[in-house]
Amino acid sequence: MPGQLAVVLGTRPEIVKLAPVIRALSSPPLMIHTGQHYDAEMAGVFFRAFGLEEPAHRLEIGGMSRGQQIGAAVSKLDEMLAELQPAAVIAQGDTNSTMATAVAANARSIPMVHVEAGLRSHDRNMPEEHNRVVADHLSDLCLAPTETALANLTAERIPEERIVVTGNTVVDAVLHLLPDRGARRSFLEHHGVEPSRFVLSTFHRPENVDDPERLQTIVDELGGLELEVLLPVHPRTREVAAANDIDLQSGGVRLLNPVDYVEFLALLSECALVVGDSGGLQEEVSVLKKPMVVVRNSTERPEVLGTFCSLVDVGPEISGSAGRWLAGEPHTAAELIDIPSPYGEGDAGQRSVEAIERFLETIY
Repeated sequence: MPGQLAVVLGTRPEIVKLAPVIRALSSPPLMIHTGQHYDAEMAGVFFRAFGLEEPAHRLEIGGMSRGQQIGAAVSKLDEMLAELQPAAVIAQGDTNSTMATAVAANARSIPMVHVEAGLRSHDRNMPEEHNRVVADHLSDLCLAPTETALANLTAERIPEERIVVTGNTVVDAVLHLLPDRGARRSFLEHHGVEPSRFVLSTFHRPENVDDPERLQTIVDELGGLELEVLLPVHPRTREVAAANDIDLQSGGVRLLNPVDYVEFLALLSECALVVGDSGGLQEEVSVLKKPMVVVRNSTERPEVLGTFCSLVDVGPEISGSAGRWLAGEPHTAAELIDIPSPYGEGDAGQRSVEAIERFLETIY
């Protein structure tokens, strides 16, 4: 087989979800970091957490508009792939980096593997939807996390021979990095909260935080919940709030500086409820058996709706849905424990690598 495999990533969630694949590979891949999340120290923390070497190749495309970022990434990846000549390129998810990787690999006729393929919100206002659709249709191997994702791909006439259902590598990552009970309690003591007596919240999506009126409504709703709310503040959210005189620390909301992934998992595993707009969180709560109020116009993860998650718009339904969850509706905490995650049992990294190896045998 000519060349090594190459793995391209550019954001912290990509590191989290690709780490199980990288760890399962029989030999280290060529690692390319696009720099889409350009805080190098934070990215380094994630690589060290998974015991991975930091990427030897970096593109530094952070701090650009979406169009500039995609264009710069395609151009730089084209040059790098021409030089490295990998046997195949692996990318994950729905970021600008992923879309750019698919375009660059296709242009160089290098096989493309898309991890977490087939997610669909059917919402064209979501930039990530365009990224994931392009990546799927340009990929030679689509690793779908669920049967729902498989159905989405086949509905778009992507041949089934290009698709393998693997589960979602987020399960592997959460189980690998979740602190033990003692460490989790230490984190709770540090933040002055008790198990199942606080709400964990995070907001960063443009549809929510770039609109001052929507952001103010979210803050008001969080401030009215019956339990204290811990809110690690995304820099984007803090900037919009400051520019529009929005007090994020409303009612029972307590602001936290951004926390690393291990600490966040500790808080997530011990909270009573999650309220937020993160896509990855919708998967993580299914692993840790926590309820979540998803505050978004749409979601590409319907597998968790009605079990671990409820989808609501900005407004009074945030506190309404939160109140129902805290009262044990539609499921109590004990009932959630018995509901299996739709994303697998923690072997998606190994299953992904096995699928990649079978695919490479067919082309080399």
